[in-house]
Amino acid sequence: MQLVVREQGAGPFLSQVLTLARAEQQLSAEQLQQIKSKAVLMSLKFADKFYNKYKMHLLEQAAHDVIGITSLGLQALSDGDARQALALLLSPEGVVKPFQKGWSMLSLVSKKVPGKASLYGDVDEQLLQQVSSPPDAEDWPGWQAYQQALTEHHRHQAMQLLRQHFYQQQVFDEFEHFSLEEVLAEIVLYRALCSGDKVKQDLKKRLRQISLAEHWFNDTYLSLQTEAVLSALPKANADAIRADLGQHFIPALLRTLHFCRDYQKLQQADASPEKLDAFEHKQGLQSPLLGWPHYLEL
Repeated sequence: MQLVVREQGAGPFLSQVLTLARAEQQLSAEQLQQIKSKAVLMSLKFADKFYNKYKMHLLEQAAHDVIGITSLGLQALSDGDARQALALLLSPEGVVKPFQKGWSMLSLVSKKVPGKASLYGDVDEQLLQQVSSPPDAEDWPGWQAYQQALTEHHRHQAMQLLRQHFYQQQVFDEFEHFSLEEVLAEIVLYRALCSGDKVKQDLKKRLRQISLAEHWFNDTYLSLQTEAVLSALPKANADAIRADLGQHFIPALLRTLHFCRDYQKLQQADASPEKLDAFEHKQGLQSPLLGWPHYLEL
């Protein structure tokens, strides 16, 4: 197994660290051989568990996987510092600890699809393919792929936390496919209109009796309401939501609030259900009513 890349600063992080160490004479040939031996052993174990260690092309693939996974864990443990990374590789555990770290990172962010098993157990196959790398690769997209998967993981967590914290109903229709932005918008709007209550599917019914305060109709108020919701979540999840919000989120909420006032006027004028539906449908076609409930009033 080769572990040293042909150019410094290229390829998987593990190869970068070894190349720099050799160039600066911080790594002897004997030490390099010890690291390579442990990496070969890891590759054999990996191939034996997930592939076939007796087929050369699969053994080679296992080696690429080990290099990528170890690079991921090594970069995380060392915070991207090559000298700290070298110290980890020269420790008694060698590549084992970085590999275990990388594997746990991949397991955490991998999507679990019901009814579809991954060849690698808890690790998503596509994600591992992005992390896996030959030692002499020009580029290594593994770290970026992991960061993208981590952001998506935080988004998914955030969706679950929003519903757990702010919805009265805890069981949701598996066929609902609302975006994170739509869920947050409904929470912000409902809490603003209903004095911080947990979300129920009754906003259209309650709206007739709500006194809409004039100070609600501005961007600052809605921004504060949004931050109040996000502050109840862990920082990583709140940050993931903020990164997901488009620049039109608050203006769309404000537009929806104006729609609510017009809808309420029709309600209070005893407009027919057909007229209310037509008004809602017209406004929805003109511009998406972000935060207006998508459920049927039963």
